[in-house]
Amino acid sequence: MRSSAKPLKSLVSSRPSLFAILSRPISSPSSVDPRSTDPNPQMDPPSSPIHAAIDAGSSVRKPISLWPGMYHSPVTNALWEARSSIFERLLDPSAKEGPPQVELLTKSPSQSRTTVIYKFSSDYILREQYRDPTNEVRIGKLLEDLDALAGTIAVKHCSDEDCTTRPLLLVTASVDKMVLKKPIRVDTDLKIVGAVTYVGRSSIDIQIEVTQFPLDNSEPSDPIALTANFTFVARDSKTGKAAPVNRLVPETEKEKQLFNEREARDKLRKRKREEQKKGIENGFAHFFQGEEADRLRNLLAEGRVFCDFPALVDRNSILLRDTRLENALICQPQQRNLHGRIFGGFLMHRAFELGFSTAYAFVGHMPHFLEVDHVDFLKPVDVGDFLRLKSCVLYTQLDNPDQPLINVEVVAHVTRPELRTSEVSNTFYFTFTVNQDALKNGLKIRNVVPATEEEARRILERMDAEKLYDGSQ
Repeated sequence: MRSSAKPLKSLVSSRPSLFAILSRPISSPSSVDPRSTDPNPQMDPPSSPIHAAIDAGSSVRKPISLWPGMYHSPVTNALWEARSSIFERLLDPSAKEGPPQVELLTKSPSQSRTTVIYKFSSDYILREQYRDPTNEVRIGKLLEDLDALAGTIAVKHCSDEDCTTRPLLLVTASVDKMVLKKPIRVDTDLKIVGAVTYVGRSSIDIQIEVTQFPLDNSEPSDPIALTANFTFVARDSKTGKAAPVNRLVPETEKEKQLFNEREARDKLRKRKREEQKKGIENGFAHFFQGEEADRLRNLLAEGRVFCDFPALVDRNSILLRDTRLENALICQPQQRNLHGRIFGGFLMHRAFELGFSTAYAFVGHMPHFLEVDHVDFLKPVDVGDFLRLKSCVLYTQLDNPDQPLINVEVVAHVTRPELRTSEVSNTFYFTFTVNQDALKNGLKIRNVVPATEEEARRILERMDAEKLYDGSQ
């Protein structure tokens, strides 16, 4: 039977080329209406501060296949190609021998602002790469793109446009509160916009917003579907030590508000880091004193019943250790980034898939993703590393019967069997819920209880971290 479908080659060749847009200089300003399917959208006049939007489905430069790392999504291809002059300099071995940047520049958020367009409504090939079983966008794949976009924004802010100085090494340090506000469809165009919101001495905070408009192109009350906050840190590419980054001067009222919010968050982050350092030095003795000791005992009380009187346990509860899942992989060269280390977006993708599966197995019903609560990149992961990902349902929040929350922890360990060692490289915290129809049909979410003091401490630390973050907003 002869198929009426077009050959793959003709499908690819029929897609509009944005080579002209991708080849524009970094400083060339323009914008694209995210709801437009016109293959030749009109650009803003040269006075516009917004840079050219990047088509997530466009990938035309052949040299990309020769760059380090072959683990590319469509958007990482488009991003790296659009900023090829910057990234090619990062790959030049001789660039590391240049002098460090002496004079810091002052930049505005608009100079790092980058826009990516996903033309899902007209690009079938792109749509298929992002479609999940429920015809929504794959969150794990989107996490890769957000990390890649944040990295591009950090590089743009730190660039001094001097080809003689050595470029900085920029790495993802953490992700805070990536919140999904509404489902992201795969049949409608998507726009992602990000910019630097705050800088410390060697850190760069970046906020990204994902927006999607209705099928009828009407203006919704709030088109924002997802928000995310990334923190990158700068290192000298030769010495590996912390390096200062360009200053940031917000211009608009919204930029000033974001700057102040992230500045307060930065102070909170430093205070938390000092508290954790003291906790490690004191062996977490504060958990066994006063109110903290009472909280710890209360958490452990039900777990003790599981251990000592298994026939008398509450059947609506389950031990934390009985919710665990695990997988492992050998990190491959195709998963590395431009710096030769494993791409942070790939790690987030794999952690999300395991976290989702953990929530699914725990609930017995398809979970709904709500938030990436926090991600820490503690140690780099290298090609050839034996990586073990361990997950569990850390705790549940059942006070709201209409939206019970399942909090999942995923911990990545770099394991070296030859040395009999294992180090934590990343920690990921996700929040899921379930469909209300399932709850109306009698689905019950069980309470998760710890059996050991170490498990109870992890739960209390995470709960306190959530309260600290919410209090800083």
